[in-house]
Amino acid sequence: MGRLSERVAMVTGGARGIGAAVARLLAAEGAAVVVADILEDEGTDLAAELGGRARYLSLDVSSEDGWQLAVAEAERESGPVSVLVNNAGIAAWGTMEEESLESFRRVIDVNLQGPWLGMRAVAPSLRRAGGGVIVNISSLAGLTGYAGVGSYAASKWGLRGLTKAAALELAPDGVRVCSVHPGAIRTPMTAGFDDSFVSGQPLPRFGEPEEVARMVLFIVTDATFSTGSEFVLDGGVLAGPPTVLSSSR
Repeated sequence: MGRLSERVAMVTGGARGIGAAVARLLAAEGAAVVVADILEDEGTDLAAELGGRARYLSLDVSSEDGWQLAVAEAERESGPVSVLVNNAGIAAWGTMEEESLESFRRVIDVNLQGPWLGMRAVAPSLRRAGGGVIVNISSLAGLTGYAGVGSYAASKWGLRGLTKAAALELAPDGVRVCSVHPGAIRTPMTAGFDDSFVSGQPLPRFGEPEEVARMVLFIVTDATFSTGSEFVLDGGVLAGPPTVLSSSR
């Protein structure tokens, strides 16, 4: 408890799902938490629940002006931001031939352009804080291919590369940048999937948002020699197919 009592943390997509779990855990560790989201009612309720130095800010992560205003407001209220969790994300379902250009661009705008804008906007604040940590929530779809979610996979692979570039650029300022790659997590985005979706995994269940939040906290507080690194929570999917090989003697 209290490991982040001197930190100001901004969590995008913080009103529900993984973002809300992250906001709760960082606040429990003493951080002043900015819940940044377009979901005003849920974001306001969460900030009230967290109490203390938590607050809600309306933010469309695809807006450059929105980012500048949000970071300036966070600094006015709480001081320089030293932790940024780029969690906001959307998905679109359909093959490349089925998805519209408008849909593809919107997914890229939120999932890839959003974190890019966020890191640019927060970088000066991180320097004023004397350094800090950026955690980009990518996906298992940023490490392997998935049919039917081409725009989502493209955005998450892009975020993986962007994380590494930012890690190299910001290291001289004492800023670490890492990516987190969750598999199937029980959130509003996966609400339409039943347990058969994860039955073939080595760990045959959905992950919980709190498990992702604990990984984020680990990166922020303990993974102090890691930057540009990928942290995977996938129930063992990338370990390989659950095939048992036997040999006859």
